[in-house]
Amino acid sequence: MPEHGHHGHGGEMTPEQQKQMIEQQLNLSKNLGQIKYKIAVMSGKGGVGKSTVAANIAEAFQKEGFTTGILDADIHGPNIPKMLGVEDQDIMINEERHMMPVEAPSGLKVMSMAFMLDSIDTPIIWRGPQKTGSIKQLIADVAWGPLDVLIIDNPPGTGDEPLTVLQTIPDIDAVVMVTTPNVVSQEDVLKCVKMVEMLNVENIGLVENMAYYECPHCGEKLHIFGKSDGKEFADEMEITYLGDLPLTEKVSNSPNKGGVMVTIEPKSDVTKRFTEIVNDIQDDFFKKED
Repeated sequence: MPEHGHHGHGGEMTPEQQKQMIEQQLNLSKNLGQIKYKIAVMSGKGGVGKSTVAANIAEAFQKEGFTTGILDADIHGPNIPKMLGVEDQDIMINEERHMMPVEAPSGLKVMSMAFMLDSIDTPIIWRGPQKTGSIKQLIADVAWGPLDVLIIDNPPGTGDEPLTVLQTIPDIDAVVMVTTPNVVSQEDVLKCVKMVEMLNVENIGLVENMAYYECPHCGEKLHIFGKSDGKEFADEMEITYLGDLPLTEKVSNSPNKGGVMVTIEPKSDVTKRFTEIVNDIQDDFFKKED
């Protein structure tokens, strides 16, 4: 990735820096203009399965016939390539010196900071401007091409990175919030929803992950993270409830099998739930005339 240094003396940009900024804005406009629907996946805190939801939603859209891409905007924990089984792929550069997204076996287009690290244990120790600059580059300097849907997996919280995504893509079509029944997770999601509303994003949906654990022996549903009340929580926030997902060993184990549930177990109940969520996103957030 190009360096993000300081501007010229006194905070003024050099002519070269001005040229680079103009080129990036043109690339941003060109790329975003070729993407029909842009959906950000967010959470208030880590550990709620946000990336798992993002990756499965992306594969579900691809499976439903949408030309789909997924942008892993989590600079410090870029896990999407591992989840999709493409972590060993290399980034190619086209004739226009733009990065080409990696393609998953399904045809899903993938871009992540993980592709640019020397190894999986290489930490990224950057301050805010470097992180936000890199996220803009992953949108502007990648040859996404025409897409029906772009899923953006945001890092958790309300900091620089998710804010950069939402400000860089001002016409974002929807934000999908991921929570668990845990009250701490819900309180943090509430902050995220408030931030998104302040940025005038109207279409916000809620997915309650790990809503219950279904015993593999007797089928009993156990609410190990507390009572599942995702619908009531969404109603309180006046956002759309997109459904719940179970906590299962198969979901957490799927990256070890080279994919996500939607691709490795297409007929499973969990895959059916992700497909229903994707259908609800279309019904609630996509333009009716399409």
